[in-house]
Amino acid sequence: MSFSGKWNRALLAAALLAVAGGCSPMDSNPMDEEKEPHYVLGKSRVNAMDYDGAIRAFEESLETNPHSAQAHYQLAMLYENQESDPAAAIYHYQQYLKYDPKADNGEVILQHIASSKQQLAADVLQLPSAPAAQQQLEKLTEENRRLTEQLARWQANAATQPATAKTNPPAPPPGLSAPPPLATLTPAAVRTPVAPASASASTGPRAVATSPHPSVLPARVSPPRTHSVVRGETLASIARKQGISLEALQAANPAVNPKKLKAGQVLNLPGQ
Repeated sequence: MSFSGKWNRALLAAALLAVAGGCSPMDSNPMDEEKEPHYVLGKSRVNAMDYDGAIRAFEESLETNPHSAQAHYQLAMLYENQESDPAAAIYHYQQYLKYDPKADNGEVILQHIASSKQQLAADVLQLPSAPAAQQQLEKLTEENRRLTEQLARWQANAATQPATAKTNPPAPPPGLSAPPPLATLTPAAVRTPVAPASASASTGPRAVATSPHPSVLPARVSPPRTHSVVRGETLASIARKQGISLEALQAANPAVNPKKLKAGQVLNLPGQ
């Protein structure tokens, strides 16, 4: 076999090994990564301060080359400094170091990761920082339970009375007023002469209870609000549009990966 044939076989074997190992020239060359069209578009949008558009462009760059350390780095900085999304920033910083473990700014990136973790921890600790609201919710829940039990006792008590007692219903449980009595007229009552005023005065006036029967129902719960994701939206941009905090939106959608939002995906919106 000639020398050129052996050389060609060696080149072919090296190419096959690179493909099998998931490597490509773009994966290991930062200059090639920065020439990728979506990456170039993302940089131009950063310069124009179109940060949402830049995020979309860098995400598309990762779809073209998932191993692009530079695209991960740009996304990490955007999520840390522009979108206030420390969880996303941590993820992309870690991916940047994964695909460029010998990066000159490795120590600086580790500091950014630590800072983002501290911010994320502070955001999580702020979630239950509304004791007054929590106490009010517990109070309303207990009141609703008490009223529901009273209504159930009243209904059970009324159901056990004989049918003949409809004109004289039993006394309601404590906390509830009796319904107004049914007015019934019989022929005998119609023929009964009206007593004179003196007789009425001798027996004294009779008090007639006409207190209305209040309607006691469990508190109504408003239906949950949702948002259908539009192409290009992020959790941070949705939170701004809805007037809610990013942390509350993440807490309402714990199973949602902020990096994999899809158009048409339905998100739960927390109450305002």
